[in-house]
Amino acid sequence: MHHENILFDLDGTLTDPREGITRSIQYALSKLGIDEPDLVKLEHFIGPPLLEAFMQAYGFDEARAWQAVNFYRERFKVTGLYENEVFEGVIELLDLLQQQGRHLYIATSKPWEFAREIARHFDFARHFKMIYGSELDGTRSNKVELIRHLLAQEGLDPAETLMIGDRKHDLIGARLNGLDCVAVGYGFGDRNELVAETPTWHFDTVEQLRSAFMLEM
Repeated sequence: MHHENILFDLDGTLTDPREGITRSIQYALSKLGIDEPDLVKLEHFIGPPLLEAFMQAYGFDEARAWQAVNFYRERFKVTGLYENEVFEGVIELLDLLQQQGRHLYIATSKPWEFAREIARHFDFARHFKMIYGSELDGTRSNKVELIRHLLAQEGLDPAETLMIGDRKHDLIGARLNGLDCVAVGYGFGDRNELVAETPTWHFDTVEQLRSAFMLEM
């Protein structure tokens, strides 16, 4: 994996946001009169754009889905942001990539202002040249559009750029922008979802991913 530029997804790739996201989804649903006591059943919300996820999971029209998103943000921006943890080995991986002289970016469907606060709070913002995410109105929540925007803004060559993520949206976004991609199996996409998108590489653990980059040294 020779690529000069590395794009990372955030949720499920750099951090485990399970508690913060599922509890904030649970809160939003309760505000809409829906009781879901089992947080595990809400883990499918981790990764895809929230508006789309609410519409698909509960049959909401767009207006009601936006209500749900706004209720979700009420809790997430105050509490849920911090109910999160960096996956073991991620900081060492980022250190290695920086030592190799690569340029690192975050490309997440999460609003950029939330993503930047998470990176600041958990002390990995320093590894990244820039953190890209969606706008609060949903602009660029689609990974295809987000990656296209990032490449244009940074003037990156797709042939020298690699996308790393744990859900199909990351892999589709990479492929449709001409990027190689890595699927990671320790996040929230199941193996069938990831294999179906034929990623360039697949690694089950952070350590396997780090070892693959070490071969480039």
